Formats: sequence, structure tokens, C-alpha cells
Amino acid sequence: METRDVVLDADQRIAADRLAAIAARVGKRWHRPRGLYLWGGPGRGKTMLMDRFYAAVASKHKRRFHFHSFFAQLNAAIHEYGTLDKAADSLLGGVDLVCFDEFHVHDSGDARLVSRLLDHLFARHITLVVTSNYPPADLLPNPLFHPMFEPTIDRILEHLDVLSVNGPQDYRRLGGKHTGFAAGEYVVGACPVTGSAQVPVAHRLLNARVAENGSLTVDFAELCGIPVSAADFLELARTYTRWTVCEVPALSDVPADWVMRFVNLVDVLYDTDHPLSLYAAVPLACLAGRIAYVPDLYRAISRLSELTPAQLPRFIGGASGSRPASILD
Repeated sequence: METRDVVLDADQRIAADRLAAIAARVGKRWHRPRGLYLWGGPGRGKTMLMDRFYAAVASKHKRRFHFHSFFAQLNAAIHEYGTLDKAADSLLGGVDLVCFDEFHVHDSGDARLVSRLLDHLFARHITLVVTSNYPPADLLPNPLFHPMFEPTIDRILEHLDVLSVNGPQDYRRLGGKHTGFAAGEYVVGACPVTGSAQVPVAHRLLNARVAENGSLTVDFAELCGIPVSAADFLELARTYTRWTVCEVPALSDVPADWVMRFVNLVDVLYDTDHPLSLYAAVPLACLAGRIAYVPDLYRAISRLSELTPAQLPRFIGGASGSRPASILD
């Protein structure tokens, strides 16, 4: 459905009004608007609100990033320019507005980089709007490292207003989309595709079933059982725009680091809007099993609910397409 047809719930209406007020003031030299931090569970409409807001901002001096993608670009720029300030200026120099979708902090090393990045943005009076599944107080939740991030949380609260977009409905579970990522299938059964291909990734070779004509078919263990990062998945996604992952087990049966890589993979393919088909041992409702805690797993399960469920072990690759403006996140 088109964005104009979206009926907003109560939380979304409040957030939309605040975003509209910011959009009207971006680029005004003497009235720079405060930023906004939107948080809530998966599928509550945060990305849809960000889409509408970003399109409404008249200034050309604006940038929008998915957080995985931005971090990959930032690390590459730091390697090229030598310092975070120079790297950030190369990516963001001269902008009035920066939008981050799926803002999160789970790793202590990332936390230090995020802290420095936010200081860079705030010092330059750049308006920041972010969406997140976490309220600021829950960023970097590991109790061993959380105290080191508390000053940064204080800085976030100093510069950004915080709003909850956390209504009762996960809109992804209503279905209705059949393009891009959602063109894929979730199949309970065996993958019929056979073959052998090797794909370079992270200074090693990934053993796939098929890797040709923009399609990648690979077993879960081969893809998530090796030390690859979200940046590696982003690199693969530039070449392969249709993905099939075979032999996906109940996630409670594999190590937590495998599950985290799977979460990163789903995030990357959702953000790039590439079709994903899964051939799994269990239905989606049972996929997460009894896993106590893996960061963002619940968001990945919500995103996978957009796939067409199927019981027969058949292969439909789907076609890549651009995400509609009304996609909810």
C-alpha cells in the first residue's frame, strides 16, 4: 500500500507530528531543531515514519543510513583517512541532518566508536534522528561495560528527544508484501538445489551450492558457522541479490555466535531488500526455540514473518525489487 494510505496508531501519530516539526526546520541557520530518538519493538512502524520524514525534508544536505551499512563505510573511511573526524567528515561533511535506522550498541569496541561519532555530530550541530529497538538506557546492556557508555547515554538525552513507538501490533505479521525481501519463502523441508561453488569472503572461501547470475544458495552452517561480520554480508550482497539458505536448524541447537551471524544476515538482506528464501527444519514459530538471549533475534524473527510460509520443499528464487515506502519497521 502507498504511504498516504497508512493509518497511524497513537504512538505513530505523536512521532509523525514531532518529525514533521523537525522537517520544517532542517536547514534553518538560526533555528536548528533538536534531534529525535524513536524506539520500540520490531514492526511498529519506525522505518515507515523515517521514510515519510526523510522524504519531507526539503534540504539536499541530508543523509540516511542503515546502521550496519554506515559502520562498514565508517571503518573503511577511517582506514583511508586515519582518524574518525576525517572519516566522518568525508561521509557527512556539510550535512544538516543525519538519519540512522536500527541504531544499536552491543559490543564494547563499537561503543567507543559510537561515542566518538556522536560527539563529532553533536559538536557540529548536525540534527540527528534515529530509530532503535532499544531505549537509550538499554544500549550496551552488558553490565560489565554499560557504565562506560553511560556518559554517552547522557549526551544522547541532552541532544535528542526520546519517543516510544511501541504499539501493540507487529505490522509485519499482518503480511501483504510480496516484493523485495518479502518475495522469498520460508519452507519447512529439504532444499532441492544441489551443486558446488566457492565464493571468496573474509579472506577465505565459502562453500556454496550455487553462486551465479546474482543468486547465492548456501547451507546455514557454511554461512553462519565461520567468523564473518555484517560488513562481509554487505559485501556479498553487492554481488548476490537473491539468497537461499538451506538446512537452517532450530537456532537453539547451534552456538550463540552462529545465531548472531544469522541475525546480521537477515538485517543486511532486509535493509538491502534482497529476496531471501529459507529451507528450515522447524516452522518459524519454533525457530528461536528456548534461546535465552541473543541481541536482536526477535527483530530477525519479525522480519522473517514477511516471507511466504510453505511446507513443500520447492525452490522459488524471487525477484529483487525496491522496498515500498510503506514498509513498517
